[in-house]
Amino acid sequence: MDPLISLHGVTKRYDASTQPALDAVDLDIEAGRITAIMGPSGCGKSTLLNLVGGLDRPTSGAITVGGVRVDQLGEAAAARFRRSTVGFVFQFFHLLDDLSVRDNVAVAALLAGRSRSEADAHADEMLAQLGLAEQRRKFPAHLSGGERQRLAIARAVINRPAVLLADEPTGALDRHNGEIALALLEDLNRRGQTILLVTHDEVLAERVAHRIVRLIDGAIVGDQPARMVA
Repeated sequence: MDPLISLHGVTKRYDASTQPALDAVDLDIEAGRITAIMGPSGCGKSTLLNLVGGLDRPTSGAITVGGVRVDQLGEAAAARFRRSTVGFVFQFFHLLDDLSVRDNVAVAALLAGRSRSEADAHADEMLAQLGLAEQRRKFPAHLSGGERQRLAIARAVINRPAVLLADEPTGALDRHNGEIALALLEDLNRRGQTILLVTHDEVLAERVAHRIVRLIDGAIVGDQPARMVA
C-alpha cells in the first residue's frame, strides 16, 4: 500500500546563509497511524507540519499527501487542499472569538461547500460527540482551555480529513484537560483517523504514538515504533 504522506528530499530554507529548517528529509507515513514528530525547539518540527499541510512550500523536494503533490499547488489549489484533505489543531487553538461555538465548527463545513443547514447539523453532531453540545451557543472566551481544545479538534475533523495535523495540542492545557485531549485523539485514531503529531513531550509520544520520528537541525536522526499496533 502506498503511504498516505511522502516527503522526498524535502529542504526548507528561510535564509540562504543559515542552516535549513529542514534538510533533505525523506519520510513516508502510513494511513491510520499516529506518528509523533519530536525534537528540540527549532529542529524543524512545525516547519514539517506546515509543509505537509500546504501552509508553506519547500525550497526543494517533493511532498505528496493522498496522491496530491502539495509542493506544486498554487494558492487557490492549496486552499482547497487544506479544506478537503487536512485538519489542523494548534497549541493555542486559533478559534474565531466573534463566532459561537457551533459557528466555529460549522464555518469549516461551509468553506468546504456544504449548505448552512448541513453544516449546522454536522457541527451539532460533532459537538455532541466531544461533550460540547450544551456550549454550542456560547463564545470561545467563555470556555475553559480544555473545552477550547475540544472545540478546535471538532472544527479540524468536521470535514473528515485524510490527515489531522496536531502541533503541541496539549501544550497550553493543564494535566487533566491534556488527558482529555489525548483521549479524543486516540479515539479518533481508533476510528481510522491518521494523525501527525508534533510534540516535545516524551511521555505523550510514548503513550499515544505508533511511531516516533526524531529531528535535530532539520534532519531525521531517529525513526522507531513507539508501541504495539493492534
